[in-house]
Amino acid sequence: MICAVVFQPQGRLYYADPGDLRPQVGDHVLYPTDDGPEVAQVMWAPQWVSDEIGGLPLLVGAATLTDEQAAEVSRKRRAAASVAARKLVREHDVPMKIVGVDWVAATNHTTLYFTAPHRVDFRALVRDLAATLKGRVDLRQLSARDEARLTGGIGSCGRDLCCSTFLVDFEPVSVRMAKDQDLPLNPLRISGACGRLMCCLKYEHPLYQDFAEKAPAVGSDVETPEGDGRVIGHDVPGEKVVVRMAADGRRHACALASVCASRKAYEGRYEPAEPEV
Repeated sequence: MICAVVFQPQGRLYYADPGDLRPQVGDHVLYPTDDGPEVAQVMWAPQWVSDEIGGLPLLVGAATLTDEQAAEVSRKRRAAASVAARKLVREHDVPMKIVGVDWVAATNHTTLYFTAPHRVDFRALVRDLAATLKGRVDLRQLSARDEARLTGGIGSCGRDLCCSTFLVDFEPVSVRMAKDQDLPLNPLRISGACGRLMCCLKYEHPLYQDFAEKAPAVGSDVETPEGDGRVIGHDVPGEKVVVRMAADGRRHACALASVCASRKAYEGRYEPAEPEV
């Protein structure tokens, strides 16, 4: 079985094996982390999945009142650390932006995540932060994509950002993927909230590659049930080829399976092998 939890509202989903637990949506459970069990809220109730999924963390148990009180103390501590850090950043005039805070109660260890246009010297800032927060403090610089994952937001599709909900790793995305999908190469149209190419460009790219291998190229002469014509476009989602008919010049969308390349083009692409002597 598998279930999904979040550590904060509208945050990233974390999947787990519920074990013997059967929590309902909205219940609080203990999710294992490197720093010990943390209180999380169930977003997907446990359900059976057809595929064999291994390696999922096992829920520690249901969260008790003591666990929830400790989680509330941690939330207030992180909020106070964020306010103090932003104040000291302004006082030190350091070109950085605080975007996230982690706090481990067992070791009184605070980790501040920030973004900056370049490398910055924050040694004096760390000393003042440690004195203010009365504990160990670390500063970690994030990339633009990591910032979007941490802060979350709404994409151009109107849904929560993929990186802040379900994406585990950032896969390489290139402009070639946008070209293969006939998307406008306008940075404002193909860039995400982080300013980088949208991760979703990779989702349908294999379909476009497979279609390009099977479909006749644009500009080639083909035979269709409606008559002969020339390919002027592709409709990949519809598995169709747009053809301009030779007889009257009208446009016609034909199913890919019904379009045949001309004999000359076929022989040029699949030249028969010479018989062995």
